Amino acid sequence: MSSAAALNVGGRALKHRNLLLVIKQTAFEEYSQLKLRGQAPKALRWKRLEKRYKAHKQCVNDLLTLLRRHKVNFSCVNRVELDRQHLADVDLMVAVGGDGTVLSSAHFLDHGTIPLLGINSDPNSQEDRQVVKKKTDERRSHGALCMLTATNMEEKLEDVLFGEGKLRTRTRIRCKVKSTFAETRLVPALNDLLIANPSPAAVSRLRMGWLHPIDGGTEEDMQRNPYDIDNPPSKNYSKFGTVTRFGGIPYSVSNSLNIWSSGMWVCTPIGSTAAMAAAGGQIMIPDTTDLQYLIREHMIEPDQTMDNGEPLQHDVDNGLLADGQKMHLRWNSQKGRIFIDGSHLTHNLELGDEILIDNLAPPLQMYVSDEVPKPLMNENVRARRLESFAEANELDSFSKSL
Repeated sequence: MSSAAALNVGGRALKHRNLLLVIKQTAFEEYSQLKLRGQAPKALRWKRLEKRYKAHKQCVNDLLTLLRRHKVNFSCVNRVELDRQHLADVDLMVAVGGDGTVLSSAHFLDHGTIPLLGINSDPNSQEDRQVVKKKTDERRSHGALCMLTATNMEEKLEDVLFGEGKLRTRTRIRCKVKSTFAETRLVPALNDLLIANPSPAAVSRLRMGWLHPIDGGTEEDMQRNPYDIDNPPSKNYSKFGTVTRFGGIPYSVSNSLNIWSSGMWVCTPIGSTAAMAAAGGQIMIPDTTDLQYLIREHMIEPDQTMDNGEPLQHDVDNGLLADGQKMHLRWNSQKGRIFIDGSHLTHNLELGDEILIDNLAPPLQMYVSDEVPKPLMNENVRARRLESFAEANELDSFSKSL
């Protein structure tokens, strides 16, 4: 292919010239491997699985035909084989499958410099929506994170290739875990985090609070000065109450409360339509930068109070993290686990581990559709929640200055 053809097709200049296609591995392929070893479940509906497999493969073949028609350079990789080495010289990553493939692909885009396009390779048809289905493992992906589908790909893919698609910035969750001898930054979460006991029947014990830098510590300091367990702070921070350190910066911990629950969800605006909404949270406006948290099945004793002496109510179970706010969690169970955008990517917790959560992960550039979910959290509700956080933090700061 000549360079002139790559730069200009049909009188328009290509915006994306080097694509990486991340192709999902279907359930039919996975179970076929198990079948060869005699380990496949007996209840599988093979015909339905094969139908889904063929629809996915047809979408992939159609996509390759479209890219060749527009003379675009591309390479393909199986989702389970994706590695950072595949990102060299790539200016657009295309996830072909469903929401799970989009999330897995996004984990490799740490810096947010390469945009991501999701294509739902086997969307539900109008006929499927009218039929009540059993919840079986061969169900199609919802495709909430996918701009295109197999049915509209030919019509709309050209807009993306030539820079006319709807490219938006999406907030991601930054999560740092400080254990006894190490501090670990987890991959940015595009949808949500679940912090809980590995056993769903066990109680998750943790302490939740809010971090405030002291001594003028800044985010730049956190990048320059990694946490050093051999150099504890020499200054007297007793007037601040509880003090912890992340990235070498001392923080005071305010408005803490002990929690016995089934764990905690933390989500981004686009993740609020998934598990957060199902658990009772609020659907958020996709373009906002707030995060939302929800305490699952919070067990509150009748006489339990917060640090300020006020009775603890269930209105603390669901709230927002705005720009500049940092949530602090101390894990108080023997074992714990952080689930990042689902069950495939996890980080284990031990008793005493501390967690910092905020919205300062590099945002992701993502192509989105025009269909926007109607937010259940309007601006008035958002303003009231953020105002309550600000008032609580002001009272806490005032009491510590006395």
